[in-house]
Amino acid sequence: MNIKDLDLNLLRLFDAVWRARSVSLAARQLGLSQPAASQGLTRLRHALGDALFERSGTGVRPTPRADRLAQAVQNALATLEEALNAPEDFDPLTTQRLLRMHLSDIGEARFLPDIVSALQTRAPGIRLAALSLPHQHISAALDSGQLDLAIGYLPEVAHTQQTPLLEDRYVVLLRKGHPVLQHKGQKGLSLQALAKLEFAAVRTHADTLRILERMHWQHQLRLTVSHFLSLPAIVRGSDLAVLMPRNFAQSFAAAGELEMLEPELPLQDFTVSLHWSVRFDKDPCLRWLRQNVMCNFTGATAAQRNRSPG
Repeated sequence: MNIKDLDLNLLRLFDAVWRARSVSLAARQLGLSQPAASQGLTRLRHALGDALFERSGTGVRPTPRADRLAQAVQNALATLEEALNAPEDFDPLTTQRLLRMHLSDIGEARFLPDIVSALQTRAPGIRLAALSLPHQHISAALDSGQLDLAIGYLPEVAHTQQTPLLEDRYVVLLRKGHPVLQHKGQKGLSLQALAKLEFAAVRTHADTLRILERMHWQHQLRLTVSHFLSLPAIVRGSDLAVLMPRNFAQSFAAAGELEMLEPELPLQDFTVSLHWSVRFDKDPCLRWLRQNVMCNFTGATAAQRNRSPG
């Protein structure tokens, strides 16, 4: 085909569908109706002589031709985005921009205090919105501009720029005076003693549930909740234990009513990363924000991993 006959909006549609693996989700991200998106795909299929996408389960999957085109289309769109939005002078002290960031509830507690403190000093006019999106939607939201950054342990999020912020690991948090602590020795609690615990967990936090399954403790799960932040109070007033990121759990243990144990568990170590879209990699405001987030949190890994056995 001749490029002069190609509508640029069809490439944006192609890119959105390829990333989202869903015509309806891509249509919402681009502000189109689903019929309009379907018609656009039909035009592109006729122009390229390829089906591009095939039905698969609840969405679509790209054909081999579509996969070959995807990187070139993304690079072309990123180049145009950069050219059309040439960086204007950016002054953090005067900008009034609204920035949107994906964080879980535990991520808000861990990261927002430092981020807000830094912004109030260095960029007092910036407005920040913290959102929590399903992980499978984060990459597309970053590419469409619905999100500016995402922070978390997000192994499901692909096709993003990313950099590690800190290392963390899951530990066991339970109340002081818990009956099982009677069996604690110099090396902490044995796995046999830990196997007597009953647990609470966050239903959407798949990694803690997988650890329980690997340890064959899934039948000892007595409570599931929606958010991590409710669990310390529940643990404090019951004999339930919880698997929780160490960076978050240690502040509760330091208050004196809860005890943190660090047994060796499968899948317990993980990396929290900062994610963004290559399409907005050179945006001066977002680059400034990323640099500030990285300065606040990178390098805080070695000391966190010097741990005593639980």
